[in-house]
Amino acid sequence: MQPVDVLKKYFGYTSFRGEQEAIIQHTLAGKDSLVLMPTGGGKSVCFQIPALMMSGVTVVISPLIALMKDQVDGLKENGVSVAFLNSSMLESEKREVVNQLRRNELKLVYLAPERLMSNTKSFLDFLKEINVSLFAIDEAHCISQWGHDFRPDYLMLTELKKNFPETPVIALTASADEITRKDIADKLELHEPKLFISSFNRPNIFYFVERKKNSFDSIINYLHEHKDDSGIIYALSRNSCESLASKLRDEGFSAKHYHAGLEPKERSQVQDEFVRDEIRIIVATIAFGLGIDKSNVRFVIHYDVPKNIEGYYQETGRAGRDGLRSDAILFYSYGDIIKLKKFAEVENNEQQTDVMLRKLDEMRKFCETNACRRKMLLNYFNESFGTHCESCDYCLSSAQKFDATIIAQKALSAVARTGEKYGIKFIVDFLRGAENEKIKEHHRQLKTFGVGKDISARDWMTYMRELIGQDFLHLDSSSGYPVVKLAAQSQRVLRGEEKVFLTPLVPQLSKELTGEAPVEYEKELFDRMRIERLRLAREMDLPPYVILSDATLIELATFLPLTKEEIRKISGFGDLKTERYGETFLTIIKNYAGEKNLSSRIQQKKPKRDRKTTNGEQRPSKVDTRKISFDLYKSGKSIADVAEQRQLSADTIMGHLATFIPAGEITIEELVPEGRVKTIVEAIQKVGTQWIGEIKRALPEDFRYGEINAVIAQYESVKQ
Repeated sequence: MQPVDVLKKYFGYTSFRGEQEAIIQHTLAGKDSLVLMPTGGGKSVCFQIPALMMSGVTVVISPLIALMKDQVDGLKENGVSVAFLNSSMLESEKREVVNQLRRNELKLVYLAPERLMSNTKSFLDFLKEINVSLFAIDEAHCISQWGHDFRPDYLMLTELKKNFPETPVIALTASADEITRKDIADKLELHEPKLFISSFNRPNIFYFVERKKNSFDSIINYLHEHKDDSGIIYALSRNSCESLASKLRDEGFSAKHYHAGLEPKERSQVQDEFVRDEIRIIVATIAFGLGIDKSNVRFVIHYDVPKNIEGYYQETGRAGRDGLRSDAILFYSYGDIIKLKKFAEVENNEQQTDVMLRKLDEMRKFCETNACRRKMLLNYFNESFGTHCESCDYCLSSAQKFDATIIAQKALSAVARTGEKYGIKFIVDFLRGAENEKIKEHHRQLKTFGVGKDISARDWMTYMRELIGQDFLHLDSSSGYPVVKLAAQSQRVLRGEEKVFLTPLVPQLSKELTGEAPVEYEKELFDRMRIERLRLAREMDLPPYVILSDATLIELATFLPLTKEEIRKISGFGDLKTERYGETFLTIIKNYAGEKNLSSRIQQKKPKRDRKTTNGEQRPSKVDTRKISFDLYKSGKSIADVAEQRQLSADTIMGHLATFIPAGEITIEELVPEGRVKTIVEAIQKVGTQWIGEIKRALPEDFRYGEINAVIAQYESVKQ
């Protein structure tokens, strides 16, 4: 059996992504490797497939009990013989796992690092008695003091190669810079390890950085637009976590806090409730989430600035593991940087202090950049990227840039007339005509003194950084202090030969983040299947995403498989899940398709391509697909014709067209006969517009969802 056959049998996928297959083949050859792969990129498959193909047991070192349980539950659901050993188990349970290992009944066993060295290495000696085919070190950056989450317990792993010199080791992490990579390989004493670096690009994550002003109100606005979504909010202090979670509950949101100060039992309970979708929002310190396997986290919000880009990348990577649209939102203030500088100092270790301060400064630059954030993030990990991703706040607002040539000329002139001797703050004070002891009398006599009084100091600082980002100015630190200097193209701007365009200083968060995921699927069917998934999860005491991921449910709701053969073509349906859940979900799909007069679309499904750096290329947004339907309809085609051409249901096309009613581009009379409009309005007035299913039940059977959506759009627009 080939690796791809094992992948299909147990995991329900027909092809590998990126370098997964190369890593698996390298491991099967008995060689050591260090794997850098983004969260959600499929690291676990890189050791789980070899584990299923090798003769003995694979020992997986994992840092958290909750993570072990999640992964073990997921593997068992896929038909894999697997167990974990940790301090949460009864002695009788531990003995049973040890006996299973002796009988060679397990393909994988998950351990915490301290378990290896417990009882004066007795467990390590026990492993020598059985057939260990592979060691997998998950979250390997935890062994390095240069990493963003150093854990002393991981240093015990230095004993592995001394005791098992011939057993291959695969070390895996989502983020590690060069100094951390070398430290991991050295401490684990890997033998000529091959380094596999997958693209760090997570194209489904949209990055936003907002000024830390009215941040709580911004979060509330965002959460109101994402009521059904799960997310994590990170804060620096325990007090902030507790306070913010309490305020969110007061606003009616399902939220709890999580930090290292909680009792272990309470921490475990909060995490379990989040994983099982019993609470929607976790407000946490960085103590939460290492290796969390919940696939349907739709947003990660940083209420405070992280200490370094590795940590930020790791934390934002907990969103969108299922590949669907997710948001990473960071609230920035320079005050956070000042606070973090104090924490970066490591007593009696000047070298480590310098490294931590340098990393913090890179985090500051990321927050302050006026360029594509994805580009800067990937460049930090030595990965090239184009100039625009169209999925960060900078790129999404770039089309709205305004002509700021006069602002730029004022700034450049101020730098020139003061002799290119001063830093950004001095130039801003000079432009604003501030009373500052550094501004001497001869400065006040200069023509440009005070010409920027109409712009706030905060906005001037932002404009100055963007002018530096666009290479109209540059910072020279050769004197030991960063001094603003004119760049090569400055003179062209000053002479009026070149225009400058800057980003408007208006919040983009609530406007840009409220779009729907760019996927065409039957939303009502998705909701029905999600309810059934939750019922099954509670019945089996499992997290819902372990049953089936959101991405799998969306594929089902998109391609409408109607037979077992067709459902096997849906990603996530391996042999066991097809047998266990296939009929249940097929019944729901068949009933829905019958109600809506829909047929299977499985022939439209194409094999997934490997994820690669996209240089900013994105799939069309949902707004674009509605516009396509609108243009076809306006060209003279009927709704039925548009539906046939686009291979979508007539109800879906009607829903597209309904979005153009509020702007007056389509009238309700074009879509729904007057008498039926009146009947639907009467039903709306009885039950409201929140639940379309309730409206449908209040109407005669021949009324369609497309008609109801159109009337709701008209009703809401008139009401406004």
